[in-house]
Amino acid sequence: MAFITDTCSNPNKMKHFRLFATVLLGAFLIAGCSRQTRTAHSPSDPLPSWNPGVTKTAIMEFVDASCEKLGEKFIPVADRVAVFDNDGTLWAEKPLYFQFYFAMDRVRQLAPEHPEWKTEQPFKAILDNDMETFASLGNGALTKMLVTANSGTTSAEFNQIVTEWFRKAEHPTYQRPFKDLVYQPMLELLNYLRDHQFKTFIVSGGGIEFIRDFSEDVYRIPKDQVVGTTMRTQFELKGDKAVIMRLPELDFYNDKEGKPVAIDKYIGRRPVFCAGNSDGDLQMMQYTASGDGPRFMLYVHHTDGEREWAYDRESSVGRLDKGLDEAMQRGWILADIKSDWKVVFPYELGEDPE
Repeated sequence: MAFITDTCSNPNKMKHFRLFATVLLGAFLIAGCSRQTRTAHSPSDPLPSWNPGVTKTAIMEFVDASCEKLGEKFIPVADRVAVFDNDGTLWAEKPLYFQFYFAMDRVRQLAPEHPEWKTEQPFKAILDNDMETFASLGNGALTKMLVTANSGTTSAEFNQIVTEWFRKAEHPTYQRPFKDLVYQPMLELLNYLRDHQFKTFIVSGGGIEFIRDFSEDVYRIPKDQVVGTTMRTQFELKGDKAVIMRLPELDFYNDKEGKPVAIDKYIGRRPVFCAGNSDGDLQMMQYTASGDGPRFMLYVHHTDGEREWAYDRESSVGRLDKGLDEAMQRGWILADIKSDWKVVFPYELGEDPE
């Protein structure tokens, strides 16, 4: 109190006190964002693989505004939840989802124990490498193949199998490890959001255990921030060791209407930022958009047939039809790969994936 009284009676001290208070207030307001918050004079570009344009500007303006504590579009840190689809959004998905390649290799590996598969579909088509027949068998056959390939082991054993597969397997088109085919611009976007205290989640139709195997290494997304399709499991004792066994039965399919349900169940907060690429992500987009306050919906639009693939409405993998219409009607952001991305994959920069 004596300090305040003395300061108020002394003009010079009062001047310095006001200056100190102004600096202190500025520091307090900045605290809501990370030290890497973009400013008009920032020499660095947090999204260097994104071309200048409407999409990049919209992303950065949304993130900047979310950190302005006295601004109308401020988002409390606890509410800065960002959800990302995986296939076609964070890494490639053509000509088949990567987990399908894993499942087919797993079927071939298990075939000697199942002589009946030589005549039983969809296993016969896989063993004969008859992809035309395999593609014609429908969703029931695909589910049967995936359930078979992803069960019959403990969780720990399955993790080892997936890790070993990723170490050896290569994409049939690019002849590169599957982990090389993550999208460099999306890696930058994930980092940019986290630098501004957003919590990033994967919400995918892919198997949760499959994605957890690489999510930390490739995306810096912890295993407990992955939401995906699950298999039925049960607790067992093998001797004196407790294990979780994977059963040949689907537990929850995390796609379309399932995604918002899973977000509500496992995350417990409605996202403020949502990124996807297909109609399978539409309900997750709608759920995000329906919340109060500022929201950002980003669709990755595959338009580059030279560097990647060009597809949307007619594609059997990653179809974007209803979602494309709704995005245009509601003003959601479409990230056009051909025009918005300087590079697609990290190896184009001569660097390993982050």
